[in-house]
Amino acid sequence: MKKVMVEPIARVEGHGGIEVVIEENKVKEVKIDIYEGPRLIEQLVIGKTPDEDVSITSRICAICFVSHRLAAITGLEKCLGIKVPEKTKLLRRLAHYGEIIESNSLHYYLLALPDLVGYPDAIKMTEKYGAEVKGGLELKKFGNRIMEIVAGRRIHGENMRIGGFGKVPSSEELLWIKKRAIELIPEIERGIDLWTTINIPDYMEDDTIFVSLLPEDGRYGFTADTLKISDGTTLDVEEYKELTNERVVPHSFGKRCRYKGKPYSVGALARIINQGDRLTGLAKEYFNKLYSDRWKRNPLYNNIAQAIEILYCLENIPSIVDRIMKFEYKDTPPEFNSGRGTGAVEAPRGTLFHSYEVKDGKVTYADFIAPTTQNYEDIEKYMRKAAENLLKENAKELELPLEIVVRAFDPCISCSAHLVKVKRKS
Repeated sequence: MKKVMVEPIARVEGHGGIEVVIEENKVKEVKIDIYEGPRLIEQLVIGKTPDEDVSITSRICAICFVSHRLAAITGLEKCLGIKVPEKTKLLRRLAHYGEIIESNSLHYYLLALPDLVGYPDAIKMTEKYGAEVKGGLELKKFGNRIMEIVAGRRIHGENMRIGGFGKVPSSEELLWIKKRAIELIPEIERGIDLWTTINIPDYMEDDTIFVSLLPEDGRYGFTADTLKISDGTTLDVEEYKELTNERVVPHSFGKRCRYKGKPYSVGALARIINQGDRLTGLAKEYFNKLYSDRWKRNPLYNNIAQAIEILYCLENIPSIVDRIMKFEYKDTPPEFNSGRGTGAVEAPRGTLFHSYEVKDGKVTYADFIAPTTQNYEDIEKYMRKAAENLLKENAKELELPLEIVVRAFDPCISCSAHLVKVKRKS
């Protein structure tokens, strides 16, 4: 018997592991274990005010605090009957773009590309691809700066709140964001061009279902009240449980999701599959040039989908800034203090749900479903397919190919560490 074991690995939210059991050259079992016990955030917010909830839940993740904050704000504003004006919507979109740029560039350049170009890490990668790595760091820095300016801090910023903002960015800050976005477009183009030189492995390819939000304005985007499923189904976000069907598995504290009994994927690749025809500008040109049917079967294309999203955000930031500067700012007070509602946003890693009930100004029910929770089943499925195909090819090494599959999903783990090692038992 041979076991491909994952030692405890660092995650933003805690620790996890993977185990693949092989007997008589056949894959018997694939598991993703989440060691950390339940964090009980949903129970922590019961009895809290909506404003307190937003501050608590935005601390679920340091990397994606903007997405968690926006999902919470959106759900709670539905509960309270708040409809914010255009300037507030645009400022939120700008903060969200900053997070997408920061997170996608971190994963694409520093965690995914080294594997695919034959280097153990981004530092070694600079030996041949120094300009690309430097460009990735500049993009990440820019995304962080947008979050600082608009959301208040690069981690756990408090500026975005229910009904509006604590402080509106100055004209000078907004114009700098516009200028810097334009300057950085050549950097992401360089990064995308590097992808075209890479031979993308196919040992894990398989069919799956893709899920993302579908903005009602017809644009490519990251917020909506409509869910699109690649089987042709659309759902209102209030019907999210018909998609997620969360359940507990005995080997993990992390819950699992299946749609109609089948694994599905969320994330940049799912967004590109479902919304790619809405891209504009250079992002659309690169998508049309690079897209093929393999994208629907190979999770590694999530990496290039992230890069195209970075380009899309950079191209659209100037017009967002121009529109922000045309509107006067005003807060929006609540109309009532009881209700229920679900907020959904596209976090960098995929669709995120925050659902609430509020009564007499206090949260009485909360349900949060994160992207990685929804991707666990597909990660296991692709890892099983990879292990089966590699065994058929008598591959001598399983560790790195399996790590690459895991990293393709950009889960909330420290992907630069070694995820697996093989233990052989007689």
